[in-house]
Amino acid sequence: MRTFDPRELLPPRTISMDMAAMKASVEGRRVLVTGAGGSVGSELCRHLTALGCHSLTMVERHENSLHELMLSLDSPVAHPVLADILDPRGLEEGFAKGRPDVVFHAAAQKHVPLAEGHAREAVRNNVTGTRLVMEATEGHGAGTFVLISTDKAVNPSSVMGATKRVAELLVRAARSSHTVFTTVRFGNVLGSNGSVLPRFLQQVRGGGPLTVTHPEVRRFFILIEEAVQLVIEAAALARPGSIYLLDMGQSIRIVDLARRVIEACGAPASMAIEFIGLRQGEKLEEDLVGTGECAVPADLPHISEIRSDTPLPDSFASDLQNLERRAATGTNEDVIEQLRAIVPEFVPFVPTRA
Repeated sequence: MRTFDPRELLPPRTISMDMAAMKASVEGRRVLVTGAGGSVGSELCRHLTALGCHSLTMVERHENSLHELMLSLDSPVAHPVLADILDPRGLEEGFAKGRPDVVFHAAAQKHVPLAEGHAREAVRNNVTGTRLVMEATEGHGAGTFVLISTDKAVNPSSVMGATKRVAELLVRAARSSHTVFTTVRFGNVLGSNGSVLPRFLQQVRGGGPLTVTHPEVRRFFILIEEAVQLVIEAAALARPGSIYLLDMGQSIRIVDLARRVIEACGAPASMAIEFIGLRQGEKLEEDLVGTGECAVPADLPHISEIRSDTPLPDSFASDLQNLERRAATGTNEDVIEQLRAIVPEFVPFVPTRA
């Protein structure tokens, strides 16, 4: 296949980065990244070392991913911690070793179809894991915590999106005298592990067809380096409980992306595209701003701040405990029922069979 730059697949646009703001966020500071071996986490680690962080603690539960990241960075300031965010002792050791000033929380369960049948695990990773990392962040005196969220948290139709929405609410509810808790929300990262682009490339290599769920399904896409740079910029803006939205441009029809991949690879234009139907939890189109929210320009270009006029209910803390209890002992249906109680806008999508 012909090699190509992923930028060729997206509409042309220019995102200017504020290098001064990025450096101010991390230069000379101790930083900790969870989910360091993932697509966003590893790219984040590469940027942080290049920007001159004093030290980088990389928390990851997958040994091979962490080992590959260490080899690729080859940096004296980068220190691996092989630990699961659900293991309080492992987290404690990582935080005690790194003594971070800034924490980027990228660890998450992200695949929509898998989470639908494993709601307990989605809650454990995306809700309980976030809470434990937040507690460790405050307990060790870090100044900034940044949750990396997703557009699937907005008016969610999936378990994964609903759990990420609960994580956003956790950040919004946090109160601390010394730690600023904030969220950064963006759409699909083009080419990330397990995403549509690697799947399309695999299908082109096999001679097709390329599989698309629906002719009109659309998604917002961002290049991974853009996403990470804007996440670091947002850390400079961090205001308690705030949500920052990265500029995603216009949404793209997945069938159009498939055609661009076929062309960019130099494959025959006649290569087949097959429509397989929306899967459980999937939407035709994602939203960036939810019910009761509005986006206002932030102090840095290409970043908006999301503001909400909907207060958190008084029952949020007890509802959260109930959710975590159901994730520990209940059924998949029990967990989904409690997610809907906490996130009323969560309307599960179940595809109809022909």
